[in-house]
Amino acid sequence: MLRPIHNLNPREKNARLRLVLPSLLAWTAVGIVFAMPRFISAAAWWSILRDSLAQWWAWGLLVPAIIAMDRRLPIAVTSLGRRLAVHVVIGIPVTFVHSYLTAALQVLMGVKAWQDAAGLGPLQEALKGEFLWSLLVYLLVVGGWQAMQYSQQYLASQLRLERLERNFSEARLNALRMQLDPHFLFNALNTISSLITHQPRHARDMIEQLGDLLRLSLESGRRQQVRLGEELEFLGHYLAIQKTRFGDSLHVIIDVTAATREVMVPSLILQPLVENAVRHGLSPRPGGGTVWVRATIDRAVLCITVEDNGVGLGEGWNDRAGLGLGITRERIAVLHGAQNADLQIGPREGGGTCVRVSIPTSTADGYGHE
Repeated sequence: MLRPIHNLNPREKNARLRLVLPSLLAWTAVGIVFAMPRFISAAAWWSILRDSLAQWWAWGLLVPAIIAMDRRLPIAVTSLGRRLAVHVVIGIPVTFVHSYLTAALQVLMGVKAWQDAAGLGPLQEALKGEFLWSLLVYLLVVGGWQAMQYSQQYLASQLRLERLERNFSEARLNALRMQLDPHFLFNALNTISSLITHQPRHARDMIEQLGDLLRLSLESGRRQQVRLGEELEFLGHYLAIQKTRFGDSLHVIIDVTAATREVMVPSLILQPLVENAVRHGLSPRPGGGTVWVRATIDRAVLCITVEDNGVGLGEGWNDRAGLGLGITRERIAVLHGAQNADLQIGPREGGGTCVRVSIPTSTADGYGHE
């Protein structure tokens, strides 16, 4: 229900008053449009314009009362037929009120004398020729109000739906990140445990690197995306652990341009890719091998490739990733939706495996952005 203006706080008063001028201009424009065809008559144009403005300004004055009555109806908004029938009944007395209000404005504007606006004169004029037209205008006002209400409800429902989808995506991303963190930690601890008995000094070095890794992981907090430069720093500590284990048999070549280091990427995206290359590509191969990490930007898409010259994918290979790569692929899909984002695994030319990640350099989503 519309509250009286004296019951409103200053902010609500200002909002209500800001609607007065547009409403006055709108009803004035309607009055001018309906007066123009009558300008060809013998009557003075100024008198015709004042008469038309009085009729339409009267509707402008009645709109708040019409809205208040509509809001008070104890009928569901979805029951359109029942609401229409009720408004047809309500519209009859409203048209009579409109006729008297129009007459009062016409007197104030010098179109009529007071005696013509009193008694049954305005009511008789309404019944003679303008009753159905006034009832139609009343129903149009109600219909416009209902259309605005429906549009506001639709927009509100769309915003709620988008908020729910966003919350679901964030919850899903957090769940995936929670799976990825223990997965990485377990593999790192498993690597350390394999050296702690025979090579305690190397194990101690690996524990220090793991501490740095955990510190970086905590610093990133719940951010779903970080700059590629931060990911490379994280990857450096992981590679230090692996080099302690594999020694000179593991070679890593990183070819990343300066521009790509500022691009936002899903956090912990590089480590699973390199881990997959080391564990499944190079570990089974006598003498180790090389891992290449490259990043370029092509047509606003960041292309990251992780290649190894290991044992390759083998016979019967299919494009089903393990846990680390599977989570990485799913996080990319959630973060970037139907955009130009993908993770592909395939054989490397010359032997080994190639993993290629495509990520848009700009996205409408804001997950993890600083």
